[in-house]
Amino acid sequence: MRKIQALLLVAGLLGGGLSGAAPAFAADDHAAPQAPDAGFSFNRIFGTFDRASAQRGFQVYKEVCSSCHSMRQMYYRNLTDLGLSPDQVRNIAASFQITDGPNDEGAMFERAGRVSDHFRRPFANDNAARAANGGAFPPDLSVITKAREGGANYIHALLTGYREPPAGVTVMEGMHYNAYFPGHQIAMAPPLNDGQVEFAGGAPNTVEAMARDVSTFLAWAAEPELEARRALGVKILIFLGILGVLAYLTKRKIWADAH
Repeated sequence: MRKIQALLLVAGLLGGGLSGAAPAFAADDHAAPQAPDAGFSFNRIFGTFDRASAQRGFQVYKEVCSSCHSMRQMYYRNLTDLGLSPDQVRNIAASFQITDGPNDEGAMFERAGRVSDHFRRPFANDNAARAANGGAFPPDLSVITKAREGGANYIHALLTGYREPPAGVTVMEGMHYNAYFPGHQIAMAPPLNDGQVEFAGGAPNTVEAMARDVSTFLAWAAEPELEARRALGVKILIFLGILGVLAYLTKRKIWADAH
């Protein structure tokens, strides 16, 4: 009995200690607030991607983000699913120089990109990427909206969340204050500026608009089958509904004379 009481006492002390320590771990004055809902169409139950916005987002990625961030899980040919024509995709791929080889002499060489190529990496390797960014590694953006809590809302908030630090907050050298980045200090300088990218047709190119467009593109890149999966889900629900009605009517027919 004494052993049991002692064990219960120890368990209670440990439980109380852990309970008391929980707020200390949970309370984080530097935790980033939850990203606000940006109202993306694809985040609705039956929502779809705004193809025009996603195409502009690819242009933002190509002209701004691709100088630091890779998208190694994307092929240029995937852009046809975004609504670009095969000729447009071939021209986009050919605008990049891709390292290939070795050739017959055993040497690597540069060639124009093909639609079958992965998106070109901005750096030869991870160490080169860190060296070019002050030791910070720019993450691959292929599935970044699936890898970050909040998804596209977080990316949009991050890109529009650069602020002057509040009074009393000291930002370390080489860092920048961001209202939505965990810890609020981020090595990446504000990547977008008003008017930085010129869109065909005169689409808005404010920081807010470009952040929305590139977030849409990255959400599509991370989950290009989203629309097809939702369409299949609707068909399955309709099928199950019809099957349920038929099953009910069959049951009524079979047991109609049972009392």
